[in-house]
Amino acid sequence: MKGYLLAIIVGVGAVVILVIARPAAIAQAQQSSVVFNADGTVQVPTGFRKWVFVGAPLTPEGLNDGKFNCNAAGMNCTKSNFPEYHHVYIEQKNVDAYLKTGDFPEGTVIVKELTRVLNPTFPDSSRKEPSGRGYFNGEYNGIDMSIKDSKRFAKSNGWGFFTFGHHPMPYEKTSAERPVAECAGCHIANVADTDMTYIKFYPLLRDKPGY
Repeated sequence: MKGYLLAIIVGVGAVVILVIARPAAIAQAQQSSVVFNADGTVQVPTGFRKWVFVGAPLTPEGLNDGKFNCNAAGMNCTKSNFPEYHHVYIEQKNVDAYLKTGDFPEGTVIVKELTRVLNPTFPDSSRKEPSGRGYFNGEYNGIDMSIKDSKRFAKSNGWGFFTFGHHPMPYEKTSAERPVAECAGCHIANVADTDMTYIKFYPLLRDKPGY
């Protein structure tokens, strides 16, 4: 009789564990931060604005004089390659890992979402507000994404780079890996020693003050 009751208890316990574990597994699958398509392209990231915001470099149009992001006709170009604020987001688990080890774990995804500056009124793209003259966030203007996968992206030092357009929403729904000369080459030349990431632009990662 005791053995029978023990079997029932063990069986019930197994069911409880299964019931608890299955939603957790499903939730983990739903939180996947990057989705690859069969052709090797990736889908535009979602949910990243809930991640850790690590910094926002700024490259105003009024302080640059290049020719980037032109349309097929060579028109509507921008003066900066990444106009203009670069809002950078990383999942907390990967930020935590970097703060402990100085390297990002495999599978890390870094999302950079661009915004224009708000309605410039001066030649340097600044404007005046009650807080003073400066730069303020305007409309969303594009998404770039990098993924750490040493096997998949062995030819570009372990990171793959993707862009979904540098223009107002809506963004492109998918992106192929960008050529090394377009993205990875700059990172290899300048930040290969900081895990292919411009750590110097992000105080949380650079100075490691904690949250």
